[in-house]
Amino acid sequence: MKIDLPQIHRGKVRNVYQIDDQHLLMVASDRVSAFDVILPDIIPAKGALLTQISNFWFSKTSTIIKNHLTNIPVTEVIPGANNDLQKRAVVVKKLKPLPVEAIVRGYLIGSGWKDYQATGELCSITLPANMQQAQQLQEPLFTPSTKAAVGDHDENISVQTMESMLGTDLTHAIIEASQRIYQMAAEHASERGIIIADTKFEFGLDDQNQLVLMDEVLTPDSSRFWDKDSYRLGISPNSFDKQFIRDYLETLDWDKTAPGPSLPSEIIEKTAEKYHEAFRKITGQDFDINTTAI
Repeated sequence: MKIDLPQIHRGKVRNVYQIDDQHLLMVASDRVSAFDVILPDIIPAKGALLTQISNFWFSKTSTIIKNHLTNIPVTEVIPGANNDLQKRAVVVKKLKPLPVEAIVRGYLIGSGWKDYQATGELCSITLPANMQQAQQLQEPLFTPSTKAAVGDHDENISVQTMESMLGTDLTHAIIEASQRIYQMAAEHASERGIIIADTKFEFGLDDQNQLVLMDEVLTPDSSRFWDKDSYRLGISPNSFDKQFIRDYLETLDWDKTAPGPSLPSEIIEKTAEKYHEAFRKITGQDFDINTTAI
């Protein structure tokens, strides 16, 4: 559906439109990225699923930290908006985004596992010897990174570097909020058969310089979700997220730079099934484009 608003940003997955000086329209597309590269194929209904999962978590985390949602209906901004647009779009507060991604890791996997194999460390944090792939960490670790532009790669930074960028008080507030959100979400997901191996959060400041959770939260695009029943040490566990795509791409002779390779239809279909299953397990509902948005 055509959106007759000025587009001010096109991200890896989301498009952002200017409503007025205080509000933006954020629309999640069906694009998929891996290794910071936008792939040429889409995952049907992915944007709507991501938005609705985020809205579920924004509601649950609202007692921990404020978020960017305004609760203004999309139809108030886009009269006649169809069900699909209402499911994949939200009206949000215009914030000052902070230039750091807040990553919380609960398990040793992905780039963290590769780092550990090479150095015995995870993002410069020394870990016990002889850990296995996908092993749970003694406690969740906060490992920030820079926020890269589209097509570039995020880079891990130390907490000390983050403090030099944002200040000590703001850095510690982000760490505390991130850890509390992860702990709450991990418990909720575990009760529903999902392990949240790691996740990333993004924050901004409002006009009162208050910290606000923004963008997306605890979705299959920003997290690794594992099937708790099939979880085993020493392997990359079965996932509900785009790790399924990453694992496929790792089998290719691809240098992880643009342009990305096309995905086989069976990979697209299985990935779409995983997004639906993640939505169902986390929210307790079946996804239906015609139902009321969360």
